[in-house]
Amino acid sequence: MESLELLECSPPLMREPLDAEQAAGVARVFKALGDPVRLRILSIVASRAGGEVCVCDITGAFELSQPTISHHLKVLKEVGLLTSERRASWVYYRLVPETLGELSALLDVPATV
Repeated sequence: MESLELLECSPPLMREPLDAEQAAGVARVFKALGDPVRLRILSIVASRAGGEVCVCDITGAFELSQPTISHHLKVLKEVGLLTSERRASWVYYRLVPETLGELSALLDVPATV
């Protein structure tokens, strides 16, 4: 998944409206985050010391089948929130800080609004 490219292409929401392509990209990310399981997965990865989590630890945190967890991980990777690395028979997941930074900058609204 390519970067949201919000910071390079346009200012945050309060200064200039998103164009249709930018809005569609941001909406995909928020749609992915709108699922409670995916939000929990992201939280598990974000809160782990060292910044990465083995898929075995993610799967163990839910009462869902491995294929269901794999689907949620795939969605998070497709929108650019997670990246993965295979090591032997396990896959390790990390956050993509640039994507989270772009979302944060987009929603950075002054307190006076």
